Amino acid sequence: MTPPTRKLSGTAFATLLLIALMMGANHVAARLAFNHGVDVATAVTFRSAVTALALAGLLLAQRVPIRFTARHRRALPAIGLLIGVQSLCLYSAVARLPVALALLAFNTYPLWTALWARLFYGHRPERAVLVAMPVMLVGLALALDVFGAASGLGAAGQWGRIGAGVAFALTAAATFGVALVITQHEASDLDGRVRTCSTMSIVGVLALAAVGYQGGFHFPTAVPGWWGLAALTFLYGTAFTIMFTVLPKLGVVGNSAIMNVEPVFALVLAWAILGQTIAPVQVVGALVVVATVVWLGMRRR
Repeated sequence: MTPPTRKLSGTAFATLLLIALMMGANHVAARLAFNHGVDVATAVTFRSAVTALALAGLLLAQRVPIRFTARHRRALPAIGLLIGVQSLCLYSAVARLPVALALLAFNTYPLWTALWARLFYGHRPERAVLVAMPVMLVGLALALDVFGAASGLGAAGQWGRIGAGVAFALTAAATFGVALVITQHEASDLDGRVRTCSTMSIVGVLALAAVGYQGGFHFPTAVPGWWGLAALTFLYGTAFTIMFTVLPKLGVVGNSAIMNVEPVFALVLAWAILGQTIAPVQVVGALVVVATVVWLGMRRR
């Protein structure tokens, strides 16, 4: 049963916005690192390993009991593998697209979640999801400039430029949707700190295997790349630590929809730090997508 809706305090609201800001900044930092020689597997390895170590320290400090059922032992490797694929694909999208657009395409994951819940567990999608679906897709089409009108390239030219990045972002959204559905049905009774520590550990191992496959780590070739790698690792790990230490004390359950404003923060930060800009019509599309996702998350059930 979904917990009843609870009014957010000012402190909780500000904390959620801080997490969204840090997650958006994490992706901007990742793009800075990618622009200076870091590759996706290296970034994911550092980010996941440090986050897993931070969460493991949190588990030890708080003496959290760790007990896995047979169902947990079956589900957790699958969840870790899916999040690993999602992480590699999302950073691959960030490396190819303006950061905000990569995150917007990824933010279609609620639609994928509804699809997988229907296919795997026979759940009918809620009416709100069906209503939101066309609105979100129209907003995404505007944001991505799918017909190439804003860029002046035409549809073929625009897709030649963004196609690979969009494919990675949508793959990340699809795999994240599967992970959410499996988590909800197979591991929701497991402590979130334990579950996330397990997931980040598996993601780190998967990314490290990818590093080995490609012949080793690709470290930054310039100072800004080192700043980007350090920042993405710090921001991601800190955001997750805050999520599991501060939010429960503030009475915020789960991942609030407020955090889906992350692409808006990324849009502003990418403009300020990376000089990335998008056309006004794309900004309108971005706001439509973000507003729709936030509405989906905040609706009463």
